[in-house]
Amino acid sequence: MNLMQDIISRAKANKQRIVLPEGTEERTLKAADRLLADEVAEIILIGNPAEIQSLAAQFGLKHIGKATLVDPKSHEKKEAYADLLFQLRQKKGMTPEKAAVMVEDPLYLGCLMIKAGDADGEIAGAQNTTGDVLRPALQIIKTAPGMSVVSGAFLMFVQNKTYGADGVLVFADCAVMPNPTAPELAEIAVATAQTTKAIVGMDPRVAMLSFSTKGSAKHEMVDKVVEATRLAKEMDPNLKVDGEMQADAALVEAIGSKKAPGSEIAGKANVLVFPTLEVGNIAYKLVERLGDAEAVGPILQGMGAPVNDLSRGCSIDDIYKMVAITSNQAIGLKTTK
Repeated sequence: MNLMQDIISRAKANKQRIVLPEGTEERTLKAADRLLADEVAEIILIGNPAEIQSLAAQFGLKHIGKATLVDPKSHEKKEAYADLLFQLRQKKGMTPEKAAVMVEDPLYLGCLMIKAGDADGEIAGAQNTTGDVLRPALQIIKTAPGMSVVSGAFLMFVQNKTYGADGVLVFADCAVMPNPTAPELAEIAVATAQTTKAIVGMDPRVAMLSFSTKGSAKHEMVDKVVEATRLAKEMDPNLKVDGEMQADAALVEAIGSKKAPGSEIAGKANVLVFPTLEVGNIAYKLVERLGDAEAVGPILQGMGAPVNDLSRGCSIDDIYKMVAITSNQAIGLKTTK
């Protein structure tokens, strides 16, 4: 059984309520039908119920009847959600009148359902920008306790099984924070370790990457990674983390033992934390394209509840996998509370 099958099996064993705000989008509907057929999650579709049912019939979907359909214009909890939005945002200028309008926006409604305890996670982005998906999430759900930043991790399935855990590695941040400070980078390391445990089910060994290994180069960018490593150990004393470290020292045991003798991470890393977004984004795309690796993500982390953003070019299979991953995040958050 491969990792994605493990992730799907864990989701099936503890079904979570996942809300899909883009309930009338074709790929989303087709993915929802598969998820319901396979009993991976309890699916909540936001959209006009008549339109959803008409599209389901048009696409030949047999299982949409098992989903919960929520009409953003008219549903029994609309007033309660509008009041919740007002309470959460009144210090930011929210009025009851504005809340009554905004609660009809499916992206806001989905996050309000999570905040109210009526859903466990959300997937969106097939037809909305990252900014549109993240804005209500940050305003309503906010970051997890002890976290001030949201970051994006990718599961990387590489061909060479000697790397990571049988060819599985986790890369971060590849999606959100352009140039994190040392404290922010430390938070990203801790959040990525939590993602690794919750989704991959492996013991994280975190390498804080740089162009220097243990003082081989001097630069303020190296200093940032050294400080972030120290802070990550303070945030989570049980975290297996080391840095600063070059990528080859992190991944290749023969090189790691020479460049960082005595390190429990060098040559054994399965989590790579990059110093800036440009490095992480470039690295995962190069590994994906030149190394013929599979990249699954981004998985947003650091949130108080799982909200994940899709590429607008995503496939039905991408949505299916991300619902299973989001379910695993929700399960992980519940077990750590």
